[in-house]
Amino acid sequence: MTYVAVNAVVIVLVALACALLLRRRRDRGRIVVLMAITFGVVALFTAVFDSLMIAAGLFRYEADHLVGTRIGLAPVEDFAYVVLAAVLLPSLWLARPGLRRGRP
Repeated sequence: MTYVAVNAVVIVLVALACALLLRRRRDRGRIVVLMAITFGVVALFTAVFDSLMIAAGLFRYEADHLVGTRIGLAPVEDFAYVVLAAVLLPSLWLARPGLRRGRP
C-alpha cells in the first residue's frame, strides 16, 4: 500500500471527526482560518526540518511507494501529518465540555 492510500484513509476519518465536532459552533469560519494558519506554519517547519533530516541521512522513503512530488527533500505524503495536526488537535480542544458552556 502506498503512503498516499494510508494517508487518505486517515485524513478522511479526521475530516469526518472535525465536521462532527464543529457542526454546531457559530464561529466555524474563524476556526477554519486558524486551522489554515496553523497548517501553513507547521507545513513550513515540516518542509525545512524534514529536508534537513533527509539530507543528513536520518531516514529515507522507499521511492516505489511515493507519488514523486517533493517539497524541498520531503515527499508530499509526509505533509499528511501536518493536516492531521492542524485539523484534529484544535477540533478535539474545542470539543471539550467546558468550551460548550462558554468557559475557557
